[in-house]
Amino acid sequence: MKITLFLALVLLFVALSTKPLLGTKYTLPNRAIRDTSGKNVISGAQYYIVPGSPVVGGVGLARRGKEHCPLDVVVVVNGNRGLPVVFTPVNTIKSVIRADTDLNINFYTETSCPESNVWKLGDFNSTTGQWCVTTGGYLGDPWNYDNIYNWFKIHTYEDKEDVYALSYCPSVCNKKGCEHECSSIGIYEDHYGKRLGLNDFRYPVRFQRAAA
Repeated sequence: MKITLFLALVLLFVALSTKPLLGTKYTLPNRAIRDTSGKNVISGAQYYIVPGSPVVGGVGLARRGKEHCPLDVVVVVNGNRGLPVVFTPVNTIKSVIRADTDLNINFYTETSCPESNVWKLGDFNSTTGQWCVTTGGYLGDPWNYDNIYNWFKIHTYEDKEDVYALSYCPSVCNKKGCEHECSSIGIYEDHYGKRLGLNDFRYPVRFQRAAA
């Protein structure tokens, strides 16, 4: 009986030691994201998402064909920095943006559309075979299943110091049915131009601080 109790306590200790405690899910010491000047990327500041290679430009907004709103996230022409964005991590107390952490991305600009400029995963387009990245998302409220499409992550890219990749890989929401597969965010092209969507060809990017 004593041996059985001892084994049970050992198994319980192992289970607890290999599983993060409640409340620490989003406070792991992941690598801080750095901008092009080598400084930490911080919440609330404005940044241009510029390409990690000179092949394409930064990111901006554009309508999809005859549909004026909502606006999609697109890749602008070569050499153009695009529009500035603001990053908001799931843990709003944290000011430094870290790799592999859920966050909202919001274009810091005004448009004529009624939707927000917060990024979200759009509907599947059967014509292009793509899940596009669009706008009209909601800031915060990570435990609401309806907001699951508004969360993105930044990852290191090929172990380079200041080059990163974006993904849709939400860890938020612990309700049943919230599980979503991870996918890189890359560039796809249709007859309207280059757009961001879910595919295996990652779009390497850097973050350039915008003037205040």
